[in-house]
Amino acid sequence: MDPPDLPGVRHEHVNAGGLRTHVALAGPQDGPAVLLVHGWPQNWWAWRRVIPALSEHFRVIAPDLRGHGWTEATEHGYEKQQLADDLIAVLDELGVERTTWVGRDWGGWSGLLAALRAPGRIERMLTMSIPHLWTAPNPRLVATLLSYQVPLALPLLGKRACGPMSRALLQSGRGGERLSGADVAIFAEHLPANTSVAMYRTLLAREMIPVARGRYADAALTVPTTLIVGADDPVTRGTSAGDVQGQPQLSVRVLDSVAHWIPEQRPQAVIDWVEGR
Repeated sequence: MDPPDLPGVRHEHVNAGGLRTHVALAGPQDGPAVLLVHGWPQNWWAWRRVIPALSEHFRVIAPDLRGHGWTEATEHGYEKQQLADDLIAVLDELGVERTTWVGRDWGGWSGLLAALRAPGRIERMLTMSIPHLWTAPNPRLVATLLSYQVPLALPLLGKRACGPMSRALLQSGRGGERLSGADVAIFAEHLPANTSVAMYRTLLAREMIPVARGRYADAALTVPTTLIVGADDPVTRGTSAGDVQGQPQLSVRVLDSVAHWIPEQRPQAVIDWVEGR
């Protein structure tokens, strides 16, 4: 099935470092570039409430992550640094030297990794709905994350659980504003079970423990970065607003009455940040 229609959006597939990557594009070609990167279990459609306003003045680039949406699903390559490298390759293919990076969930995490490896490519960054790389170990947070990540990472259970779990999680924390059945389908039906298993098996087997042990403790973020979290988001609950100690380029904002889906629940907050308001 083709990507859903959104006025002013055109769709391309680019060869990003050997990965056939779907990209939704909008806005003037000569406008300042804004890269919008979704998280699990979504795709570019997560930005449908943000793209129309931003495309009036910005060159909007909204790719689908590896294995998500309409981007090629590979057997390997789901390390989060690889996702970051995939996105830098998208910028290379589109001829974008520098961009504003806006990412939610894995889109934000991969942005932080990209900012550490290739800071010259990112002018400024907005990350959302994640604990940042320098978050102190928190048993409550670990328990929350493992409650859904472990089932998804298991090879047999994960494949069976992916569909029902992704559909349930997509509706969580939205209060009375639940997703339509059509929107749920756009996300859940374009996310292969193998992709979800690979994303979280890679995280648990090779990434989580090194991060918890301080892999990035001495890494200095040089890209001006804002982290926005929802006060009702169980993934980031308890995150304090303000500057992050030891990372002068990183500050945190907390939005009341918002959970894990900021671009859909509070799109104006994203638009205002990009536009500098």
